[in-house]
Amino acid sequence: MAIEDALAPWLGHQRWFAGKGQGLRDLAIVSDTKLAAGDPELRHLIIAVSHGTAVDYYQILVGLRRKLPERLEYARIGPIGDALAGGGLHSGKIAYDALHDADLTKPILAAIGTDASVGTLRMHKIEGAEFETGLDSLVLTGEQSNTSLVFGEESILKVFRRLSPGPNPDLEVTTALHRLGSAQVAEPLGWIETRLEGVPTHLAILSRYLRLASDGWSLAATSVRDLYASTDMRAADVGGDFAGESRRLGIATAQIHTDLAAAFGTDELGAAAVSELTERMFRKLDLASAAVPELAKHADMIGDAYAEFAKLKGPFPVQRVHGDYHLGQVLRTETGWVVLDFEGEPATPLAQRRARSSALRDVAGMLRSFDYAARHQLIGHPDQAARSDVARDWVRRNTGAFCAGYAEGGGLDPAANRVLLRALQLDKAVYEVLYEARHRPSWLSIPLDSLAEF
Repeated sequence: MAIEDALAPWLGHQRWFAGKGQGLRDLAIVSDTKLAAGDPELRHLIIAVSHGTAVDYYQILVGLRRKLPERLEYARIGPIGDALAGGGLHSGKIAYDALHDADLTKPILAAIGTDASVGTLRMHKIEGAEFETGLDSLVLTGEQSNTSLVFGEESILKVFRRLSPGPNPDLEVTTALHRLGSAQVAEPLGWIETRLEGVPTHLAILSRYLRLASDGWSLAATSVRDLYASTDMRAADVGGDFAGESRRLGIATAQIHTDLAAAFGTDELGAAAVSELTERMFRKLDLASAAVPELAKHADMIGDAYAEFAKLKGPFPVQRVHGDYHLGQVLRTETGWVVLDFEGEPATPLAQRRARSSALRDVAGMLRSFDYAARHQLIGHPDQAARSDVARDWVRRNTGAFCAGYAEGGGLDPAANRVLLRALQLDKAVYEVLYEARHRPSWLSIPLDSLAEF
């Protein structure tokens, strides 16, 4: 079996594969680089996948062994009998996802530490960065769009699975903010790049691992769980009240936006741009309503909010933003909140992810995340109806605390910009409806129930 034949069915089961349900028409290897020879062997592949009329690029590090250990069976791709592009592969080997094999990830870390070049791959260590190589790696669970490896408890390598030709905003933003001395980003240590469609393209980012940190989603979920476990309790009274952290997160978010404005500049959104933005919102709403009929009954309410926003004309300040801001993208460390993953929504075109937008788009994303944190534990809950009121109470308390902190930290006051914020929240909810329908149908009720209460 050729590697392409083994990859095709395997791809369809990967969480980061964007072509689910669209029909994989063609798969071709466009780049093949041997990073380690022998048994096991490590090869770096970039593949082009056609589904419908679209072509997507994916990065896959393939391990090859004559006998796959039981500990790696879960990472199996399939048996290979033909040569990979570039040759050197004998029959009888088994291909697997090499990111799960610590024996093969060590050479990657070492290569970054020495600014190595292998074929078309370029590894870079950021000047002045210090980190240990030769460490074992562990794949983190829970990611959907990328794969992250923790080396020891010192560094973390985020490997981009779906590639867009050009610079990745995550590296671009974190290095710029680190140079400004921002305390809200993890220290960048290095990166890997290649050329794709003739332009330098980032493949992976190495950063300092914040080993004692807790992600915002887990902390919020604990607060909600404590609330639901109590009886006749309001969010303000429960022992796991999260409002103080929400306020501090709002302040940290405003600080991040201040630093982003300093690093990348600002602009204004005039009447023509506001009209263009609302037209895009309406088009997205139409597409989502056609794909998810349950959304149609909310379309008039959403459209009215968009129309009200369009009447404001502007100008509105715009700047670089996070672009995919939610509780899973922030970590609570011993010294405060740190923000991760500035690459934006992976399905959004790169130029759009790097474009300036209203800072309230990130605020809207976080407010929608508070709603998710409260509602997702109600799915299948035996007392769902009785807990709905306390869920809304938790959301109100934490969104209020976050917005107050954001204004206190110097951000655009959400209370004074309710029309814009409402339109951005609804735009995010429309995105969520389409996403859940395609990838996580059991959660579709979360954005739909929320829209019913807007």
